[in-house]
Amino acid sequence: MNPTPPRTTKSERIELRATPDEATRIALAAQLQHLSISAFVLQAAAAEADRVTARSEFTLMPADQFDELMASLDQPQEIPALARAAARRRAKER
Repeated sequence: MNPTPPRTTKSERIELRATPDEATRIALAAQLQHLSISAFVLQAAAAEADRVTARSEFTLMPADQFDELMASLDQPQEIPALARAAARRRAKER
């Protein structure tokens, strides 16, 4: 027997303003999904929040671009000024 998951009490309130056209479009979409307007807006906003958050945590790129990036990390670029700076003795050794 599967236990019933605990119910989370919804205590936060989010208010927004919409144009009459936006409100009509949202109401129609909610009706088509058999959801209340609040449930529809909350579901859509939560899905978008997840998408935006995921995009900020991960970098997506084509596989060939990733392979090129990884290969470039294995082949260090010669930078003469950096090599000279590294070869100079420090004025004060620690």
